[in-house]
Amino acid sequence: MIRLLIRAAINLVSAAIGLLVANAVLDDLEVTASGFVLTVVIFALAQAILAPFILVVVKRNAEAFLGGVGIVSTLVALWVASLFGDALTISGLATWLIAAVIVWLAAALASFLLPFILVKAGVENARERRGA
Repeated sequence: MIRLLIRAAINLVSAAIGLLVANAVLDDLEVTASGFVLTVVIFALAQAILAPFILVVVKRNAEAFLGGVGIVSTLVALWVASLFGDALTISGLATWLIAAVIVWLAAALASFLLPFILVKAGVENARERRGA
């Protein structure tokens, strides 16, 4: 259960990082501060639900496109998140495509690096408690 909660937290933080990076890089993408948390939660949930579904569909129908499943599910999750409230606004087809790549890449890197950072912080915390 704890692993599931840690994974969920890492996914939420990764989604937040991905959206913040895209917001910083792209002029035609805006995430408002007032709806940021809700947007992150909706995006992360949509991503978690859509990625396995899209993977099954692509695997069954077009195995050559398996590498693009993450970007496609990110694009669809961005669309879903933009439907709820006014917190996420994306203008233009090019911005949608670039945003999907940026959010996917930043979130993937964050998902890869965050566990290492958390383990390092846990080890340092344990060392401090032993030393005290």
